[in-house]
Amino acid sequence: MREERITVHIADDHQILIDGIIAVLKTEEMIDVVGYSLDGHSVINWFNENSADILVLDIGMPKLDGIDVLRSFQNNGNLPNTIVLTSYNDVKLIKEVLKLGAKGFITKVSAGESIIEAIKTVYEDEMYFSHDIRNKIVNSFTGKKVTEEAYFKEYFGMLSEREYEILKLIAEEYGNKEIADSLHISTGTVETHKKNIMTKLGVKNAVGLAIYVVKHKLID
Repeated sequence: MREERITVHIADDHQILIDGIIAVLKTEEMIDVVGYSLDGHSVINWFNENSADILVLDIGMPKLDGIDVLRSFQNNGNLPNTIVLTSYNDVKLIKEVLKLGAKGFITKVSAGESIIEAIKTVYEDEMYFSHDIRNKIVNSFTGKKVTEEAYFKEYFGMLSEREYEILKLIAEEYGNKEIADSLHISTGTVETHKKNIMTKLGVKNAVGLAIYVVKHKLID
């Protein structure tokens, strides 16, 4: 984790919720709230003149809702790192905000316990979903529980089956030779797969891969 402080702007149409989030964030020394907005137009206007590392954005706001705010930022090419905060956990909505460039999605009921982790994770340029959202995504594929692999491929990069196998072994602290022996492949092949995985996930080393998987709870 980098040492500099993380600046955050909060956008929600309920002052009481904003005050609650600010109170939670004040318990974290490395996070500074640098402003808040009560409607969509105010969010855009604020970012036209200011900047923040993270935008915590409610979907259901007056004047301009969160979806339109994201579209505006995307169209203007100045989309901040955004965590969507909402009362809704509809999978179609989740997919829509991800396509519009949001990097995190948490429900208001989970905000108190997940907002700090979400901000730190998105600040490190990684995706974040609160636990209830993560379960909703998994259960949405076929109306029943599906494998972690399907969840991973949909939301965390299109890895091949073999790459996914290797990623899990890396996260379980297997070395190259142990991975090779387990999968009956050469250590050179393991290295090639690891390089491909790191490229797809945007991490720099095997430790980064392990942290990535553990953070997103893709292994037990």
